[in-house]
Amino acid sequence: MAGGEDRSVKALKDVWKRPENTLCADCGKPDPDWASYTLGVFICLSCSGIHRNIPSISKVKSLRMDHWEVAQVQFLAQHGNGVGKATYEAHIPIYYYQPTYADCQVLREQWIRSKYEWKDFTEPGRYVLYSDGLKEGILWKRGRDNGQFLPRKFILSEKDGCLKYFIKQDAKEPKINIKIDVINATFQPAKVGNPNGLQITYLKDNKTRNIFVYHENGKEIVDWFNAIRSVQFHYLKVAFPMASDNEIKSRLTRNFLKEGYMEKTGPKQKEAFKKRWFTLDHRRLMYFKDPLDAFAKGEVFVGSGENGYSVKPGLPAGMQGSFSWPHGLTIVTPDRDYLFTCETESEQQEWIAAFRRVIEFPMTPQEYAIEAYFKTSASPAPGHGIHPVTCFLYWVTLLPELCKYKICLQLHSMAAPHY
Repeated sequence: MAGGEDRSVKALKDVWKRPENTLCADCGKPDPDWASYTLGVFICLSCSGIHRNIPSISKVKSLRMDHWEVAQVQFLAQHGNGVGKATYEAHIPIYYYQPTYADCQVLREQWIRSKYEWKDFTEPGRYVLYSDGLKEGILWKRGRDNGQFLPRKFILSEKDGCLKYFIKQDAKEPKINIKIDVINATFQPAKVGNPNGLQITYLKDNKTRNIFVYHENGKEIVDWFNAIRSVQFHYLKVAFPMASDNEIKSRLTRNFLKEGYMEKTGPKQKEAFKKRWFTLDHRRLMYFKDPLDAFAKGEVFVGSGENGYSVKPGLPAGMQGSFSWPHGLTIVTPDRDYLFTCETESEQQEWIAAFRRVIEFPMTPQEYAIEAYFKTSASPAPGHGIHPVTCFLYWVTLLPELCKYKICLQLHSMAAPHY
């Protein structure tokens, strides 16, 4: 009896050690120590909790603590993560966001349910987000001034390449019409105060505007998120026909590199330091009085090291400004130095690491244009009401030679390298 159990344990460990089973089948976290004995996949503790919520589909056990029957071990041996991916991830749309262990609960839960419960990716065309090129629905949107969440009608149009929202459901004209090429969307449950909270940002006169929304249903908000990515993907396929699908996929929605509170002082470096909420979105460092503000109080462009940008720990010697947080850092730019303080050393190091990832990456031609705008605070092009950066990008992207060198995507206003 004991010998048979020992053989079963050894067989389980052998299957567990297979290369395809060393990462969680659902989020990619290393060293998964749980498994579904009805699906035959190896998963992490966090994802196992989601599997428990769909007991009709998946039943899980700990690989370390639970007893495994011989038949269950044999089932795992016959399946595993490789077979699971071939079965349940056979036809994932190129635009669909596949979450990792760093992503929020709602993204991971809907991903797992899409795979195993609804089997959305087992056949081509099974996963459908909208029909006739339109997605329409009600989202709870935070008011720009009063901070109240109220229901608003949203329409996403693939044909027009835009996202609109309306104050009233029967309104004929939208409150805002946002072109899809300037939109970003990222889940922010803690900031929004709702597990399904989504932050939508877009550029308005080269300034970032924030919209905060949520939906009571997790599937619905994730569908909206992926619908935005779908419309972006189709827009970019038309705009850049020579780019590969994977190149375009890398230019869809992105997560912020770093967020949190720091203290800052003014350009004279003698003003009192003030606590502000900071967001590092690619090369834009934005600061807000409140994390849920619609507009930033200011933005700083963070360029590359080869163009005179750097970050270093500490503040200048003899710093006179009053600050309460002891861990300083300085961003050096060609025009001026920006001084910040962090509450803890770990926060300071995280910010420095995030800035260095940006600074070490070479700038694209489009980013040089944005840098020039930051330096000159240029006004819209005379007579046309078109931002000079937009004009620059429009004419540059007309040059066919750029496509030959595969840098056309870098000139798109959505372009942002993944650090």
